Amino acid sequence: MIRLDREQARRIAVRAQLLDARRPGSLAEVVEELSLLQVDPTAAVAPSVDLVLWSRLGDAYEHSDLTFALETERSLAELSSYVRAMDDIGLLLAVAPHELHPTIHDWLAANQRFRSDVLALLEAEGPRTAAEIPDTCAAPWASSGWNNDKNVNRLLEVLTLTGDVAITGRRGRLRVYDLPERVYPGDLDVPAYDEARAALDLREQAALGIARTGPGEPARVDGCEGEWRVDPDALAAADSPFAGRCAFLSPFDRLVHDRARTLDLFDFEYVLEMYKPAASRRWGYFALPVLHGDRLVGKLDAKADRRAGVLRAHALHEDLPWEPEVGDAVDAELVGLADWLGLELVRG
Repeated sequence: MIRLDREQARRIAVRAQLLDARRPGSLAEVVEELSLLQVDPTAAVAPSVDLVLWSRLGDAYEHSDLTFALETERSLAELSSYVRAMDDIGLLLAVAPHELHPTIHDWLAANQRFRSDVLALLEAEGPRTAAEIPDTCAAPWASSGWNNDKNVNRLLEVLTLTGDVAITGRRGRLRVYDLPERVYPGDLDVPAYDEARAALDLREQAALGIARTGPGEPARVDGCEGEWRVDPDALAAADSPFAGRCAFLSPFDRLVHDRARTLDLFDFEYVLEMYKPAASRRWGYFALPVLHGDRLVGKLDAKADRRAGVLRAHALHEDLPWEPEVGDAVDAELVGLADWLGLELVRG
């Protein structure tokens, strides 16, 4: 059984997520290496996809780069709540229909006329947002409340996963849907399920470097209970020299999205507190985890006030007292964040 100390394990995770001192060369490289970018509408500082890309690419990244890749170049695609490389779409469409819950298949079967109406409208009239598509649902979708009375949205979400429609772009925050042959390449390869599932599992493991489950080499991490799985390429580089940097992370960043893994490897406690009452928050509405080297060292509580033209840095929470070089690096990154946003930095 391979044994790693926690420093080695952390560095494997940081390198895999392109958060060491090396900067990737392009937006396409970031998405290829990370395998996915989670889309979330919250923009207290900036949308999550933009924060993830800025934390890797720095000032070389602009939001228009992502829009160009999605809507003009078509090198990337949005599927469900993630931005993916277009080259991965065939794998995802091979897997997703098989992994939908049986109740979703039943609901779709009960609404074949609804499905046909939507596809016919898109074919005849072109791209549409959900609000521009009539609800002809025969069997309404029932949920605990979040998706009640959102039959069109729900159907479009399911049809993107089955490959019957595709997201062609956005109008503001609204997704725009079209037929897949107008969005995806004509030579899109959709392999068999088992082949696609195995390929996606390998992609995700490489993007994480180390995880509790998945393919890869079994390993133990000192100070952590249980077994881990490590990407073989990441393991081979585990003892190579490591150079880190400072970065602010989206709460949805894949380095920290698994809170239990983050606690195990980084001894870093984090909860997204936007759903908590203000009086119950310890770190802030949309606090950004702070990475320095191979350690997560604190949280930034900040909010972009675009109307006033300022980035308000309410607080920097230090998990442990920072050495001067850590404080200097965090301060420089904060100034860089404000400059990238085009806002004046206001502290406190």
